[in-house]
Amino acid sequence: MGLEAIYKRPRTSQPHPQHPVYPYLLRKMQIERPNQVWCADITFVPVRNGLLYLVAIMDWASRKVLSWRLSNTMHADFCVDALNEAIAKHGPPEIMNTDQGSQFTGSAWTTMLTEAGMRISMDGRGRYLDNIFIERLWRSLKQEAIYLEEITNGFQARRVVKNWMAFYNAERPHSALDRRTSDGAYRIGLEEQRAA
Repeated sequence: MGLEAIYKRPRTSQPHPQHPVYPYLLRKMQIERPNQVWCADITFVPVRNGLLYLVAIMDWASRKVLSWRLSNTMHADFCVDALNEAIAKHGPPEIMNTDQGSQFTGSAWTTMLTEAGMRISMDGRGRYLDNIFIERLWRSLKQEAIYLEEITNGFQARRVVKNWMAFYNAERPHSALDRRTSDGAYRIGLEEQRAA
């Protein structure tokens, strides 16, 4: 019936007018191996007295969540911390795709990407489908974990997100990955790259 609650939603993708915007590089690109393309996005997690913000770094080919962070502010620091962790654990990808939010167009983020040798790709303005895999991650996380319990504080939010992300990576099969888990698809993809 198209019924929807009326309330002000948090805006997690606010562009900054002075920050540069980069072109979308993934159109018609075949993405078929781990660390070819990563994506990042921010969503909100409702808690009893407000909101927390969650960023995730995801490998596009395997859908593996490489790192994530929760924050009570929208400053870019928590995004940069998540990116640092992902690079330290997995090495840099060829391309990083994000939306045009100020956290991803600011110099702290873009400098880190260019220094690590990554090409920068950004969704078209208002085109959430350009980053559809991480948008689908958010929907699943919220429907399967966050909205099922009343989260009262950041400690509980961190525990809920941590448990669900571990399940998502290690146990949840994906039909697009021949029913493999994200961890399995990532590992197999890296093994195939080494063997080639």
